[in-house]
Amino acid sequence: MKIISIIALLATSLCTSLFAQKKYPLSSPDGKLKAEVVIGENISFSFNHDGTEALAPSTISMKLEGGETLGIRPVVRKVKTEAVNRVLETPFYKKSNVKDSYNETVFSFRGNYKLIFRVYDDGLAYRFATDRKDSLTVVSEDNHYAFGSDHRAVVPYVRDLDKLTFEQQFFNSFENLYTHESITRLDTKRLMFLPLLVELGNGKKLCITEADLEDYPGMFLNNTSDKPSFKSVFAPVVKRTENGTSQIFVKERENYIARTAGTRVFPWRTFIISLKDAELTNSDMVYRLASPSRVKDLSWIKPGKVAWEWWSRANLYGVDFRAGMNNDTYKYYIDFASRNGLEYIIMDGGWYNNKVNDLFKSVPDIDIKELVEYGKSKNVGILIWMSYSAMAKVMEPVIKHYAAMGVKGFKIDFFDRDDQAVIRYLYDCARVCAENKMVVDYHGICKPAGLQRTYPNVFSFEGVNGLEQMKWSAPTFDLVTYDVTIPFIRMVAGPMDYTPGAMRNSVKGGYAPIFADPMSQGTRCRQLAEYIVFESPLAMLSDSPVNYDKEPESRDFIAKVPTVWKETVALDGKVGEYVSIARQAADGVWFVGGLTGWDARTLEVDLSFLGDGAYEAELFTDGINADRSACDYKRTLVGVSADKKLSVKMAPGGGFAMRIYKK
Repeated sequence: MKIISIIALLATSLCTSLFAQKKYPLSSPDGKLKAEVVIGENISFSFNHDGTEALAPSTISMKLEGGETLGIRPVVRKVKTEAVNRVLETPFYKKSNVKDSYNETVFSFRGNYKLIFRVYDDGLAYRFATDRKDSLTVVSEDNHYAFGSDHRAVVPYVRDLDKLTFEQQFFNSFENLYTHESITRLDTKRLMFLPLLVELGNGKKLCITEADLEDYPGMFLNNTSDKPSFKSVFAPVVKRTENGTSQIFVKERENYIARTAGTRVFPWRTFIISLKDAELTNSDMVYRLASPSRVKDLSWIKPGKVAWEWWSRANLYGVDFRAGMNNDTYKYYIDFASRNGLEYIIMDGGWYNNKVNDLFKSVPDIDIKELVEYGKSKNVGILIWMSYSAMAKVMEPVIKHYAAMGVKGFKIDFFDRDDQAVIRYLYDCARVCAENKMVVDYHGICKPAGLQRTYPNVFSFEGVNGLEQMKWSAPTFDLVTYDVTIPFIRMVAGPMDYTPGAMRNSVKGGYAPIFADPMSQGTRCRQLAEYIVFESPLAMLSDSPVNYDKEPESRDFIAKVPTVWKETVALDGKVGEYVSIARQAADGVWFVGGLTGWDARTLEVDLSFLGDGAYEAELFTDGINADRSACDYKRTLVGVSADKKLSVKMAPGGGFAMRIYKK
């Protein structure tokens, strides 16, 4: 009995020793961001920035099928550190290159798995990695992000209030306005999708998102207790689906979130910190963390602007043909694009019969091959829309069919999920499109997470509550405030197909939803500025060509704005109030855009980015009566230089836009 007691005591001592806590300090290259990883019975991490706590001790783990949980009772075999300082070339981005400087620590554990931390000057990221034979099944990933104070957060809930269960909320379009509330007061029954923002105090913000999301479901967050914290939630793997007219509906799910390769790296969980709000508008974190391009030849990829018919319902007037889904209408759009140097037109919903969902056959009045040839003669490419449900089972044949015809790419819509099956499809479709020299624009989908770096033929993502909302939203819907919030949150994740460009504009209280003849909230100059402020290598001109031709100054300015950039400078801004950004084109010309919320505002625009020399600016500002008639604007030519600030007035819901070039 005494021997048994001694053995038990020794076993207990060995276990206690084996899982005794050990702390590992990590820091950023500039030394201001300090993190601590604690490994004992579990794994937790925390970090602060220059004395401001960003995250309190937060536990992370991943449960696998068979009862094993990575991160529970971990045994460290090896710890490896590395300092990296490099520059990444960045085609089709908001700048020509990105500095990638970080300190990396890799923890290797018994059981052939790793935990990788990267600490940057502007944030921290971590990911699991496994080295197993064959495949593995992830039952759950448990991330509990804790805060030392009950900070206020700016979060997007899954929109529909009638979706009571998480399963119902997994089906959503990732579009909503933002809720600004203390963490403990957030709705425990509602999922929040990424990115979201936490106010840390001292003017600092923390943006939470993810990167390199491949063959794995996207992460939602939810607060589950009266303590300030977020818990991760993931949609389980789809077991059975049912096809609808435009969407695929999940009827049954498995009891695990991913079945995937046994040897792989998992998505980065990403925490971006800013000292000033404006810094978030120029974040490169997601791009840095994404897997490098798998497309070797990029010469055929052509970003640009698109004449788009759906938002304005192809409303043409003063023409001698019946406007609608027919070749005459699309030729009119091609002619408009050609006259204005636009790279593409898009044929949106209606070119095929969506009740039959035969993607190889257009409606009787449309001949896509003829339109492709006509577009080619005018140097305008054709993009075509299709739903995920129609394309899912015939993806490769459809891509090859239209590539052979000369179509340049696809807008694919109504995914409305980010479970493993959909994320896997996004990558597969991007790969097959790249093999056939086709570009892609994803709609009805979650935020980007780096796919656009891995497959640069993927230009843009919706996952944004864009201008289309003005076709049906109630008069109380506030898109103006949303517009000055997304540059600091949603745009941190990557490009967003917001589709600006409305020529019918309304002051506060003047907006009404008119599906067939829509308007924007806010001023004309706001619409011009959005082409500069909002990031997307593929930018839609959402209004009717006729309306643009009636407004040649606005049309011509929009046509000049590039969609990819040599450099981006975050000028000023405050979440939910205002924003201003400067971007430099490849030819050295600068474009500056600014937006305000419903408060009129005067901004002092710092032009020190210009450098030496004398410059002239083509400046569009809200007109003196823009608070009464939102279409009112003033175009002026002014001399500017780097040593002077430019004072710009913005009306309520207003903006400004300018093009600056050397004299």
